Amino acid sequence: MGSSWFVPKTHGYGAFPANWKGWAAVAVFSLLLGLVAIAVFAPLGRLGVALFWQVALYLLLTAVLALGFIVIARRKTGGNWRWRWGDDD
Repeated sequence: MGSSWFVPKTHGYGAFPANWKGWAAVAVFSLLLGLVAIAVFAPLGRLGVALFWQVALYLLLTAVLALGFIVIARRKTGGNWRWRWGDDD
């Protein structure tokens, strides 16, 4: 399956970037979130779209991006995601 981009966290649930590919994935995800915010809210008032629909669109696009990132992170994690309490596991 290739090298792991993420490693399971030692405390809590989830994963942490293990190398530059993991950090690059986090950077791209963050950049995309910023671009979505700019694209949705920059034309505020100029398009005649109510703020409610802009917020709804932003939340929808953010959820899609987050779910996509979670899928990628889970597939590229060296180990499974589960709750961990540290060295006791």
